[in-house]
Amino acid sequence: MPDEPARAYFTLFNEISILAQLSRAMFEARLPPGMLVSHFGVLNHLIRVKDGRTPLDLARSFQVPKTTMTHTLATLEAAGLIETRSNPDDKRSKLVWITVEGRAFRNTAIDSLKPDLERLAERFPLSSVEAVLPTLTELRQVMDADRAS
Repeated sequence: MPDEPARAYFTLFNEISILAQLSRAMFEARLPPGMLVSHFGVLNHLIRVKDGRTPLDLARSFQVPKTTMTHTLATLEAAGLIETRSNPDDKRSKLVWITVEGRAFRNTAIDSLKPDLERLAERFPLSSVEAVLPTLTELRQVMDADRAS
């Protein structure tokens, strides 16, 4: 790849990385003490993709070591936001299920962002956001598929 396109792709990912850091900090400032974006991410994933997943499946989805995911799940379970049940297909493993409280926590967390999102909406109208979403979604899907192969 010639230098100029490579620089453009690097700049794209650099901007995405900075946005990820800034949005994480913004979101964590709105979460209750002791809760992190990683905790919210698991709850959101269980709703968006499907609950009833093994801790190992979740670790792979988030690309973190199983021990890291086990710690995250322990925090969520202690807070009553998830529950683990025996896996009926493999009695040696557990499945993770989001609780009613976990769903409520996720929704409240999203609602807590409204002041920040309203401030951003003043500068970036909905049409701008809707215009960029398909490209970002497709980029994520391609990269996610590449990761799996």
